[in-house]
Amino acid sequence: MEHLPVEVIGNILSRLKAARDVVIASTTCKKWREAWRTHLHTLSFNSNDWPVYHDLTTSRLEILITQTIFQTTGLQSLSIFMDDADEFSAAPVIAWLMYTRETLRELYYNVRTTPNINIIEKCGRHKLEVLALAHNSIAGVEPSYQKFPCLKSLALSFVSISALDLSLLLTACPKIETLTLINPDVVMSDAQATMELTSTSLKDIYVEAISLDKFILEADSLEKLHLKDCTLELFELIGKGSLRVLKIDDVSVLQLDIGESTANLEVVDVSNFTITGPKFYNMISKSSKLVRLRLWGVVFDDEDEVVDLDNMPVCFPWLTNLSLNYDLRDEVLHYGLHGSCQFNNVAVLELGWSVINDQFTDWVAGLLARCPNLRKLVIYGVVSEAKTHVECQILANFTSSIVRLMRKYMHVEVQFEYE
Repeated sequence: MEHLPVEVIGNILSRLKAARDVVIASTTCKKWREAWRTHLHTLSFNSNDWPVYHDLTTSRLEILITQTIFQTTGLQSLSIFMDDADEFSAAPVIAWLMYTRETLRELYYNVRTTPNINIIEKCGRHKLEVLALAHNSIAGVEPSYQKFPCLKSLALSFVSISALDLSLLLTACPKIETLTLINPDVVMSDAQATMELTSTSLKDIYVEAISLDKFILEADSLEKLHLKDCTLELFELIGKGSLRVLKIDDVSVLQLDIGESTANLEVVDVSNFTITGPKFYNMISKSSKLVRLRLWGVVFDDEDEVVDLDNMPVCFPWLTNLSLNYDLRDEVLHYGLHGSCQFNNVAVLELGWSVINDQFTDWVAGLLARCPNLRKLVIYGVVSEAKTHVECQILANFTSSIVRLMRKYMHVEVQFEYE
């Protein structure tokens, strides 16, 4: 160990991350203490890492963090997650940011401060590449002054920010590639009913727990769009066809417009989705490069919109993974089987029900017959705690039918997932 270069020791300490573990390891010998001071680049304070954190007062935590940070000289990644701390005082937080600002490349911070400080102002114009903020407020963004020339990833969780400031903040990040918005408190002005975000470099956006009238995103380079637990009247994506992955989970939207961005889609994963406006399936049916398609609990308010399984192999010739949730609407099967087109490339088939009936087995059999190269079948089902005799009999008949059916497909792996 005595022959290890001090730089290597610094990397070892940095891999520990947790501040307590790093401090203990640095007491090994004089050389390790030197590595701690001069070559440590990653440090994390997390209330889950050490039970003692829960017993310390906020002022004691501030002193402990200050003493630890100020013994280092080249921190590149700093993480502070203290769930039990009510609020940190502004003075020590500012001191941490000012002390590390010349070297810091990643900052993860989720503690409220009083009075509120403008972390954006303290971190701008330097080498920061990753910024994740939670439980803070952002106001008065000035992109001409608060530039983030190196920032590639921005995550805002439970952050209060106006729609205008969020737009300006994105403008101040010319190299941003990943944006995460989780339950933000987006303040809309009286004259502004639409949140408009624009970025030429953004590749990945994740939006969770947001409720807006209109959300317009202009991102020419966007490759992945994930909306979760959102309520929107209008979501519009303006791009240049670079979108590869579209995920929608537990979203209600009146109108979804992703324009010409469907041509290069490779993955569409949609669950618990309600749409009222223009036909969604017709929109994605233009995605001839699709390899994964999941439609689970999708509700189309347009009664004329039906997922055409007969035309699906033609629309998606390269499909390898297909996931469908069986749905009966007014006694009419939502995903009908009438023709003979086959899914020649589908290797994994996932099928599920929310309310089982005798037709489900026939539907499964029909789809199996359409997948000549299938390797794996996964069946998902919902089994209620209190079942009538009729429901129990239907489930028993289904199980028996599947056992008989799968004797014809001995090469296919079968898996059941019940909840």
